[in-house]
Amino acid sequence: MELKFSHELETLLKKLADQPLTIRELLDGTSEKGLMLLSGLFAFPFLLPMPPGVSSILGGSCFLLSLQLALGKKDLWLPKKLANFRFPDKIIYPLLRFIKKLSLGFEKITAPRLKVIAKNPYIWRINGIWIAWLAILLMLPIPLTNPLPTIGIVLLVIATIESDGLLMCVAYLWSIIVSLLFILMPTLLVRWAEQLIQQFFG
Repeated sequence: MELKFSHELETLLKKLADQPLTIRELLDGTSEKGLMLLSGLFAFPFLLPMPPGVSSILGGSCFLLSLQLALGKKDLWLPKKLANFRFPDKIIYPLLRFIKKLSLGFEKITAPRLKVIAKNPYIWRINGIWIAWLAILLMLPIPLTNPLPTIGIVLLVIATIESDGLLMCVAYLWSIIVSLLFILMPTLLVRWAEQLIQQFFG
């Protein structure tokens, strides 16, 4: 069974490949579901090598869109620099290939489950808050950590669009673990540095 998220994201990326559009043009007439899809679109490239200068634009767009989704805003706002950004071909084509591979794996494990969670009237806003928080972690200048919050965002986007409450629970657990890791990371790094200093100079 083809997943809704992969089909719609693939359609969107092919549209971008045929006719490059700005983020503002993509947002025009976008539904709540479309906003969730775009949040995923802006997060996916963090799992791939990216051209310089693109990460801050995509991370910022993901944060602002998911925050407004969480607030239930209808009139969306983005700074001019973000609104006028166009996806470069260097991102679109590798992303298309990556999403096709990813969807093959998720087709086997994703299905409408735990509808009491998935169909909760506030679930889109709750997941929007989580994605906004993970986008903040995504933009922190900490080397080699981008995939951690990105996985959480991708899981939440897929689970929300596919109405998979069980996958949402997995995404929440992953997001909590990642959040704790980021909070504890400075303390762990300081202790590691102290041990190194003691080992070599103690």
